[in-house]
Amino acid sequence: MIKSIFLTVLLAGFWGASGRAQTRIPADSSGLALNMDAAYNRPFLQIGKIPVALGGYAEMKAAFNQTDGISEGFSFQMQRLTLFVSSSIHPKIKFLAEIEFEEGAKAINLEFASIDTRFHPLFNLRGGIIMNPIGAFNQNHDGPKWEFNDRPIAAAQMLPATWSNVGMGLFGKHVCQNWVLAYEAYLTNGFDDQIIANAENKTFLPAAKINSDRFGESFNGKPLMTAKIAVRNRKIGEIGLSYMGGVFNKFEEDRLRLDKKRRVHVWAVDFNATLPGLKTVLTGEWAWVQADVPESYSQQFGNRQHGGFLDLVQPICRGRMLGFDKAVLNLALRLEYVDWNAGRFRETGGNIGDEVFAFAPAISFRPSAAQTVFRFNYRYIRQRDLLGNPPARTAGFQMGMASYF
Repeated sequence: MIKSIFLTVLLAGFWGASGRAQTRIPADSSGLALNMDAAYNRPFLQIGKIPVALGGYAEMKAAFNQTDGISEGFSFQMQRLTLFVSSSIHPKIKFLAEIEFEEGAKAINLEFASIDTRFHPLFNLRGGIIMNPIGAFNQNHDGPKWEFNDRPIAAAQMLPATWSNVGMGLFGKHVCQNWVLAYEAYLTNGFDDQIIANAENKTFLPAAKINSDRFGESFNGKPLMTAKIAVRNRKIGEIGLSYMGGVFNKFEEDRLRLDKKRRVHVWAVDFNATLPGLKTVLTGEWAWVQADVPESYSQQFGNRQHGGFLDLVQPICRGRMLGFDKAVLNLALRLEYVDWNAGRFRETGGNIGDEVFAFAPAISFRPSAAQTVFRFNYRYIRQRDLLGNPPARTAGFQMGMASYF
């Protein structure tokens, strides 16, 4: 159904392009766009007088990895194809939808479908399928914006990357010269008990993405609250603080009490900045997860998790390269850490393992502005099990590309 609707919109748009001019709507370049603006801060294609703008991006990679000396060889992966459509229904009313096809349509997700109504810069209403603003990557996740072929472990596995729900809420921002202060606050459908009852056999928030029923009804009738505040300086960068929390278990059925209300809480801090002089771009995010795991579960299900990542991107060459007039060559490095089970064993007092550390040096080439990127990186991952045994080591090379269209 979703594919049919979207294909109809695409066909209508290209049919209407006959004999009409096409206008590429550029992304915001004012220097005051925030992570919360990422959904609209993309290149869209406006076709003639049609009141609908179209866009999207695609990314793929080739990889050769081995774990403890054992490799499955060389492979290619079509990571995702994402399509989005935007419409200005009224100067103060906008609609945006985003559909993602992962791994050759192995998974199809409606990630965003929201109506935004603007009353005042500080008071705006958003309703529909909303991208919960926990951290920054969840909202600002488009492949062409990043220098690495894989998404950060903390953002994609500890936190559920591209986590969205049906709901509504308020957002707004205030601009004062070189500063902008913004907020978001939403109530949506939330998590379910799959965050602890899952095939991973650990506390794993992304498992809740499997439940597509969250787009039709709440699992337990209790809303998930997500809130974020952010401040940005045009010359320095942005910092954001966010919270997401709510009840995740089915505690009552037909007025019959089944369990107490078990909650999950997530806090995150994110930042991005550009160092003056060197023009080094720093992007980072750190999050803490606290879940009320039943005592009947074994200790491999952690009550507390934390982790994050730090990206350093250094432009080393700008100008005409390989026939492109405004090309950029970057060196980059990503550092990652996740502790899936922060704490100690009750019986021995020993530290619980189950943690991962990773780093990825990279070279990226951007032929024109920020719309297309070719990237090559080496990635090393050290994974330690629950008991703290010698870690498994995975390493490999990846080469890929991503582009808006």
